Amino acid sequence: MKKLNVKALVSIGMLSSISYLLMLLNFPLPLLPSFLLIDFSDIPALIAALIFGPVAGILVELIKNILNYFMTGSATGVPVGHIANFVAGILYILPTYYVYNKLKTKKGMTFGLIFGTIAMAVVMSVLNYFIILPAYTYFLHFPAMSTPEMRTLIVTGILPFNILKGLFMSIVFFLIFTRLNTWITRQTSFKSAA
Repeated sequence: MKKLNVKALVSIGMLSSISYLLMLLNFPLPLLPSFLLIDFSDIPALIAALIFGPVAGILVELIKNILNYFMTGSATGVPVGHIANFVAGILYILPTYYVYNKLKTKKGMTFGLIFGTIAMAVVMSVLNYFIILPAYTYFLHFPAMSTPEMRTLIVTGILPFNILKGLFMSIVFFLIFTRLNTWITRQTSFKSAA
């Protein structure tokens, strides 16, 4: 792991703050469960990963969720939702980063964003079934769900939600990326030379 310099640490702090603010601007989607909220807070984490490497993206995701946890809290003190958000963010940014890093083209970024969306949607569906939904029941005392109820929620709610979230974030990020591509490449080159 490369050592992060002062510029990287300051940038990570700034991107984490932006990410936290974007997390507050969330909204539900019609026809999906109201507790599933779309936000664009993974975009700054992806920018951090592209410029400073995957560890920087993970740090932005972590700091964003820590800030949100301390500002909003949890009735039981167990941050189940924050952990789920952190994992979902990592599942989106890391595949995107690695695919783009291999190809280094706009087409590569498109493939990366598609792969990141699919990875997030599929893995989060599995994690919700085996870990996250049972954790809500155990720690937060949500009503226990039967296996068919969980499957229905995942297939009709969580899976489509994560696909749509990934799609919306990908569209917004790609519009930003087309404008900032030269700058991001220059920052990455500068970081490599330092």
